Amino acid sequence: MAFKDFREYVAKLEEEGEVQHIQEEVDWNLEVGAIIRRSYDLRAPAPFFEKIKGYPKGYRILGAPAGLSRPGREYARTAIAMGMKPETKIGEITEEYLRRKKAPLKPIVVSTGPCKENILLGDKVDLLKFPAPFLHEGDGGRYIGTWHLVVTRDPDTGWTNWGMYRLMVHDATSLGGLVGASQHIGMMYYQKYEARNQPMPFAIVMGSEPVSPFVAGSPTAMGVNEVDIIGGMRGEPVQLVKCETVDLEVPATSEIVIEGEMLPYERRNEGPFGEYTGYRSAHVGSPKPVYRVKAITHRNDPILPLSCTGVPVDCNQVAMAIGLPAEILDDLRGRGFPVKMVSIPPECASQMVVVSTKTPYPYFAKKIAHAIWASQVGGVLYWVVVVDEDVDATNLNEVLHCMFTRCHPDRGVYKVPNAPIYAHIATFPDPDERVTGRGAYCLFDATWPKHWRPEDTPVKASFDVSWPKDIQEKVLSKWKKYGYEE
Repeated sequence: MAFKDFREYVAKLEEEGEVQHIQEEVDWNLEVGAIIRRSYDLRAPAPFFEKIKGYPKGYRILGAPAGLSRPGREYARTAIAMGMKPETKIGEITEEYLRRKKAPLKPIVVSTGPCKENILLGDKVDLLKFPAPFLHEGDGGRYIGTWHLVVTRDPDTGWTNWGMYRLMVHDATSLGGLVGASQHIGMMYYQKYEARNQPMPFAIVMGSEPVSPFVAGSPTAMGVNEVDIIGGMRGEPVQLVKCETVDLEVPATSEIVIEGEMLPYERRNEGPFGEYTGYRSAHVGSPKPVYRVKAITHRNDPILPLSCTGVPVDCNQVAMAIGLPAEILDDLRGRGFPVKMVSIPPECASQMVVVSTKTPYPYFAKKIAHAIWASQVGGVLYWVVVVDEDVDATNLNEVLHCMFTRCHPDRGVYKVPNAPIYAHIATFPDPDERVTGRGAYCLFDATWPKHWRPEDTPVKASFDVSWPKDIQEKVLSKWKKYGYEE
């Protein structure tokens, strides 16, 4: 059964021991960010801040809503959001994500909803009413948008895009953030609205039902409405309500909704920010489009969900570990490649993809790598690792073992120079390459060479290979009798 709102999701997380209520007063200036970051490092429950310095009772923050959890249930929060068991493994979640994505459900527009409990217009609009934190030392400002969605609409086709793009508070009525030219929001803004000297309407949603941020932060083909996919993920249509000042719709149960317009040719410095790659950009910020806020609606006692991006693993890397590999898996299978599984290990800052596959002929790994780099999502996956199907692509220990025992240091490494990169995210380019967006791609072919004879291929000395099935079954069935808990 789908969660009707963010609060039902939080209640389920509490039931599963995934929330830590913090009654102690905390400061939005760095302390909140430090606690969230520490919770990621320890894989501790999500911190729920109930008393924030300078803000009245009822204004709350939930940090790390999709952070990793304890061993044996690392992806519990993601699985719970999907209505799956907390112990579900990442590979099963990926396959289920892909299955549900192929059964979209159109949303339903309703007359009103909890997000309309408070409506702020005109001089009542004040972004600083909400406890947007100063997350990392050195950030360009307070970031209110780190686990949310931004709604925009194509003026020609009516296609509505739901995406996740970071948002920094400039002042009481304006925000700034990344609007990449190759992102869907950037294509709409630069190529259509700004080119026609027209403002672009937007709606920002904080605290929607829990599947939405995962889909908003994942790649979706142009022209496909993410809200339909979210309906499919939930098994139930999303209920939408019309905004107060712009011609857009938002989830009726949202905690906070921010409405307004992005004016053409208006720029203001935004950043730097500690990003999901694990680094803060070296520059001191750069001119970016401005979100001009016209209205805010919110629930009573609103909850602001927050991710504190940085060194893996945090919510954003977890989100990309679900949606991106599902897209690649679907694309490769659609091309007829005998792929078993695709994984984007969040520990690798979501810039490496692992593919486990049969290898029907020599140099097959190169074909897979080029297919990924040519795909819609391949531009941020600079490292491709291809392993044989006996390797669990979702198990980083197995992948590393395979990489450094099967990949030849010379012929197993294939580099593609002068490849396009996302210069504002990639950390390895030199300053000139960041300006031009020029980088490189690399393939680690960790599959056994096809020209080897069977007797030339080493046999893996692992539990599932080096012992007879009857011995494996006996050991597993008696494991607790040996004195082990699990």
